[in-house]
Parts: sequence; C-alpha cells; structure tokens
Amino acid sequence: MLRGEADLAVHSMKDVPTDLPKGLHLSAITKREDPRDAFIAGKGIKSFNDLPRGAHIGTSSLRRICQLLHLRPDLHITQLRGNVDTRLRKVAQGEFDAIILATAGVKRLGFADRITERLPVEISLPAIGQGAVGIECRVDDEFINSLLKKLNHEETSLCVKAERALLKKLEGGCQVPIAAYAKLTDGRIVIEGLVGSLDGKTLIKETLAGAPEKAESLGTALAEKLLLQGAREILDEVYGH
Repeated sequence: MLRGEADLAVHSMKDVPTDLPKGLHLSAITKREDPRDAFIAGKGIKSFNDLPRGAHIGTSSLRRICQLLHLRPDLHITQLRGNVDTRLRKVAQGEFDAIILATAGVKRLGFADRITERLPVEISLPAIGQGAVGIECRVDDEFINSLLKKLNHEETSLCVKAERALLKKLEGGCQVPIAAYAKLTDGRIVIEGLVGSLDGKTLIKETLAGAPEKAESLGTALAEKLLLQGAREILDEVYGH
C-alpha cells in the first residue's frame, strides 16, 4: 500500500498489530460478527460441561488455554494446527474430544452447523477485536477513505478501539494470554479484560465502564488496573523476560 501497489487491505481485527506502519491507518471497522469462541465437539458431547475428565482439547491460543485450564485443570490441551477444514476433520476423526475456534471464522467459512456450543464470555473471554473486520488504507488517500467511511460501524469501532488500547498498554501481540471484550450497554461502554498464567492457576479479570467518547482511555485504564494486580509479572514470564 505504501508503494501504491494496493489501495486497501482487509483484516480480521484480532490479528492486527496495535502499531501500524507510518502512513497507514484503519479507515473502517465493519459491524462485528459473533465475538464468542466456538466449542466444536466429537460424538456424544453436547456442551462444554459435558466434557469427560481428562478430555483432549485442541487449540493453539494461549488466551483460550489459560481460561480453560483455570476452569478445568484436568483437561489435556494440545496445539491445533492447519486450516479450519483440517481442524474440523481432526475432531471428527476422534483425534480430539473437542476443539475451540473463533465463531466468526467458522461461520464465514460456512461451517456454523458444526458448532456444538458458542462459549459464553464468562467461560472464554474473546481475543481483542474478535469477530470484527478492519479495512486499512493510506492516511492521505482521500478518495478511498471517503468510500470506506460508509462501511464503518461506529459501535463496533468504539468497542474495538477500547480493546486495542488495553492490548497496547499491556504491550501484547496476538499470541498472548490476554483477552478483552467491550460492548455498548445503556449508552456506556463496558469493557472486561483478562490476563492469565499459562497453567491457568492465576487469572486476573477486571471490568470498567465509561462514556463511548472515552473508549481508548477506558481500555488503557483497565490495562493499568490489571497491571496493578500482577499482570506484568505474568506477561514477563510468558515473554521470557
């Protein structure tokens, strides 16, 4: 884009770094799909609560791992690789008792019927920006920016900005045991954030609410709250500092 070879890029917001290259910005964030995680189980398992003791779960997300182990330390969690087709085949063939993916991605690929349960945020708080799509372009491209303005969903944009501000303050990337989910309730943004240890033994969770126009400062304030409770020590251990 900076070389003028492309005019825009479309991203899943959960994969977008908090710092973008100079000259580029997120011009629009479209209306959010379901932000929840999808629990996809093998035969005979009807919900997360149905999982037998010592069940084998497939996921590559540190965020999911810390929350699952906090609730169910007995679970055996294994790295899950491959595209969505491959991952679904692995659970169908009995390699795992269940796998966990992002609901939005599963739905967009036409596999919604394979979802056993959409996990409540109380069980699995989503990744920053999960379910939202962002469109990036050059800051100074007035024509493209004017077109993209029509695609921006204000509520989603505010909520994702709050979540990304939290992630930036915690200096986290997309593969870290950090979660956040913001929503607009009664004219206020309510954001919940979480940092967890990889073994699931420590989970720091906090919530803040405030005016929508203060979305980013709200996310930053929530991150500071988490840091005061020991989030930095957990993250330093994850990063090997």
